[in-house]
Amino acid sequence: MRYAICFTPPASDPLSLVAANWLGRNVYSGDMLEPPAVRGLSIHEIAFHTAVPRRYGFHGVMKAPFHLSADMSESQLLRDLMRFAGTFAPFQISRLEIARLGSFYSLMPSAPCEQIQYLASAIVQEFDRYRAPLSEADIERSDPDGLSAAQFANLHRWGNPYVMDEFRFHMPVTGSINAVDMPRIESALRKIFEPVLKEPVMVSNVALMIEEGTGGPFRVHSLHPMGKVSARRIA
Repeated sequence: MRYAICFTPPASDPLSLVAANWLGRNVYSGDMLEPPAVRGLSIHEIAFHTAVPRRYGFHGVMKAPFHLSADMSESQLLRDLMRFAGTFAPFQISRLEIARLGSFYSLMPSAPCEQIQYLASAIVQEFDRYRAPLSEADIERSDPDGLSAAQFANLHRWGNPYVMDEFRFHMPVTGSINAVDMPRIESALRKIFEPVLKEPVMVSNVALMIEEGTGGPFRVHSLHPMGKVSARRIA
């Protein structure tokens, strides 16, 4: 079993519902869903192109999946994550947009968001003590020969190349897409997601996600509200 610390909107948020339908799985309940009807794309194509993000569920990772250190427990992780989340005030991402990262598509902030960068860096540092050391196989899967010097240093220090200054917040909605298929996939993504991307996205919870068995799907284990309890009650 692995854990990950992420952001994902509440289960009832329109963005969560649209993303669950597109990916074919609800990250909260684990329920499998029928893909939407999209002109120009078959349901088999959608299922194929969403296979990777469907396993991980709709989320933006802040601390990538990790095995729990032998001297740490899930109850300790839950307690510390609840405490930690309460020290950060909720904030907004002004807007998310469909964007391409390499060969796959994600939802990404339309403008730099310092708060999400800071939150992610703080989570990586605060919870690294919970992470079991990487195995040699883990390191090899990260393709160390293809990393920059900074990414290579991050891999060995934090267990993930893409943290700190290398971090870019994104919420994947496809796997790797062939260049020939990109125009059709991007058009479909815009039709499906843009109606729910018009408003700012509130970041008011940190999600603990767990992997169901070795190599299984991830789901939301718990949401940890940000901000002081008294402030949340007033709001």
